Amino acid sequence: MSYFRPAIDAMTGYVPGEQPKSGIKVIKLNTNENPYPPSPKAIAALQTIDSDSLRRYPDPFAHEFCQAVSEAIGVPKDWVIVGNGSDDVLNILIRACAEGRDRKVVYPMPTYVLYRTLAAMQPSETVEVPYGENFELPIEQLVAANGAVTFIASPNSPSGHSVSLEDLRKLAQQVSGIVAIDEAYVDFAEYSALPLVQEFDNVIVLRTLSKGYSLAGLRLGFGIANPKLLSGLFKVKDSYNIDAVAIAVGTAAMRDQEYKNANANKVKTSRSRLIHDLKNIGYTVPRSYGNFVLATPPKGNAEEIYLKLKESGILVRYFNQAGLADKLRITVGTDEQNQALYDQLTLIG
Repeated sequence: MSYFRPAIDAMTGYVPGEQPKSGIKVIKLNTNENPYPPSPKAIAALQTIDSDSLRRYPDPFAHEFCQAVSEAIGVPKDWVIVGNGSDDVLNILIRACAEGRDRKVVYPMPTYVLYRTLAAMQPSETVEVPYGENFELPIEQLVAANGAVTFIASPNSPSGHSVSLEDLRKLAQQVSGIVAIDEAYVDFAEYSALPLVQEFDNVIVLRTLSKGYSLAGLRLGFGIANPKLLSGLFKVKDSYNIDAVAIAVGTAAMRDQEYKNANANKVKTSRSRLIHDLKNIGYTVPRSYGNFVLATPPKGNAEEIYLKLKESGILVRYFNQAGLADKLRITVGTDEQNQALYDQLTLIG
């Protein structure tokens, strides 16, 4: 006898990137964390948390943080929903909108596999549409799938490509459900789909502080959409899903755009250098708009190289799945970390 719902027994849980044990020194290039520290203003905010902030329940809607988002990216503060990481907002969307076979979750593949996991938890049927050649967005197939929610990650992981605004606009015009544009890596990209939330009341753009703001450990993300769309999402969000520490630290980080942008520019410069170096030793590396690259070794022996790098104290991400088994996703580190990776790959051959 099982204690769980049939959907839970049938599903496979999400497998996060490997986290090294405490005290073990590694070069960690497997979970797309920012290699630079958070804003000094964010650290200062952490140090000023008082006991009353911990004793009392936090603001359930994180109004102060929403105001900081409004100031930083130019959207009305009532167009913002805040989550315990953008993953929380993904979950809220599926809980509010998707169900069974009639209200499906749709997305192109390969992409962030948590979409599949969250849909299975609901449960909701999923439709996975293969990307076209050169990662062209398969608009017709996505529309035909008739999803209650269609997820598009742009920049996409693990490929690193961005979807054009024109393609996203066409998709939003044609689908009957919600288009959720996951911009976790937008701080390393050249443009955002944010203008589309003003054009369409069925579009939500998702952001996180985990990547560009160096706050993966804080667990803070948000969505931007028309208040009409947000009204349904607020009904299913946990009552106090954001803690007082995250609100204070995240607000300070959001108000230090200059620091965030400077670090993002350093990552982009290092990304170009890393791609050049990997190509120099025979790797195939397409252009990336994230803080990572998807690299194919010249012999296609990605799993072997992943294991050898791990033995040498360097973690990268290997996906044992169709279309990715011959590739490695490598987070862009500091120039020193990238050089250590390059030297080790040269030794491995």
